[in-house]
Amino acid sequence: MFENTLDNYAHSNNLRDANVNFKVLFAIMTLIVSLISTSPVIPLIITILMSYLIIFPAKIPWKFYLKFLSIPFIFGFLTFVYMSFFFGTGPDIFNSGIFNLSVTVDGFNTGLLVFARMMGGFTCMAFLALTTPMTELFSVLESFKIPKIIIELAMMMYRYIFLFIDEGINMYHAQQTRLGYHNLRSSYKSMGMLASNLFIRTWIKGEQAYISMESRGYNGSLYIHNYQNSIETKNLVLLLCFEALLVLGVYLSGNFSVF
Repeated sequence: MFENTLDNYAHSNNLRDANVNFKVLFAIMTLIVSLISTSPVIPLIITILMSYLIIFPAKIPWKFYLKFLSIPFIFGFLTFVYMSFFFGTGPDIFNSGIFNLSVTVDGFNTGLLVFARMMGGFTCMAFLALTTPMTELFSVLESFKIPKIIIELAMMMYRYIFLFIDEGINMYHAQQTRLGYHNLRSSYKSMGMLASNLFIRTWIKGEQAYISMESRGYNGSLYIHNYQNSIETKNLVLLLCFEALLVLGVYLSGNFSVF
């Protein structure tokens, strides 16, 4: 599903050349507003807004984005259902009739708030991940005086995630060409062989990558290109006004509840 597509879209989307400092500041400030909201209204608005920016201005294919969003949506929905049944007090909205399980007003509203915060926060990070290459994000982290060893470890981890995925996909396709998944029994056997060999193959690839780095003069420190550009005053003012509007929305919708 994500065979190099996440990194490809980050390099080829229509917001690729937008100011990286502006995108980071926009995503983080909006994420914070989503987290401090005491009602689901503003986080859900943020979810819709970020999804709009990702699909339309950034031109990320909507099918890919919905698949990308499906995993946190499922976890968020399950959290919402769990909290609706097992948390909160007050009058019942729905009674299942099984083991006295029921949805209370407080449980429903709490679950909906948590779900909305999860989706709002994830879409903020999705906007950043799908519109900004990781190399530029690492450059921003360096400007924030994050210890270089942490940034380099993050860079290595990011690189080896794709190496791990690529190796797994190659092995899977090789098994497919040999009819490794033509029935249920062979599928279980093939998946077991893939899992047992994937770590070893990835380890070998990692050692080869390290040797290649050393042959190119690696001395224990990675060079990070500086992508920093100052944010224009006009854009900074617009961003602050937008965030202030969201904060005002948080204040005005503080007492909102569905029931």
